[in-house]
Amino acid sequence: MQLPLEITWRGVEPSPHLGALIHRRVAHLERFASQINRCSVVIERQHEHPRAGSGWRVRIDLTIPPGHEIVVVRESWQGSVRDDLYSVVKDAFGAARRRIKRLVEVRRGEVKRHFEQELEAVILRLFPQGFGFLETKGGREVYFHKNAVVDYGFEDLKVGMGVSFNEQPGEKGPQASSVRVVDRRGQLRPEKRETPRPAP
Repeated sequence: MQLPLEITWRGVEPSPHLGALIHRRVAHLERFASQINRCSVVIERQHEHPRAGSGWRVRIDLTIPPGHEIVVVRESWQGSVRDDLYSVVKDAFGAARRRIKRLVEVRRGEVKRHFEQELEAVILRLFPQGFGFLETKGGREVYFHKNAVVDYGFEDLKVGMGVSFNEQPGEKGPQASSVRVVDRRGQLRPEKRETPRPAP
């Protein structure tokens, strides 16, 4: 493995076996994009649900020239098979591999991105409790939870970012699942148009 790798352990003792797994997975990523010039991995034990026991959070941050950054965050959830730390790490690297592969394909011209079709909404509001609202191109507001965000950390989201998503019914109305960031710059925010008032 040629790529410099930084592993940070937060609230968990460093594991030689897990460290070796991470090194192997990073080496595997280099096969898809040998030009990766930075990779940091954070392994964190969470204490958000003390009754259910500690959960895990894995964050992978990659930089690919000239200016691409890939951030993947995976968390374990109560009652999920992902409660195992090794599974969370493997899942995170699997997501990183898919995003790198897509980036490489786009660079080679193998995939034509229809950006306007992918952009379905923008992030309208974010709340520190772990949820927010999207504004669709049609002007509707749709609720989403942090667990619905794909390949991105909730804390890295910003108001105005463009996203694609799947809509499904919720207890209090429509809600978004599989929320995926497709425009980090937030430059394609739909313009708010006032409904013309009828003449008196």
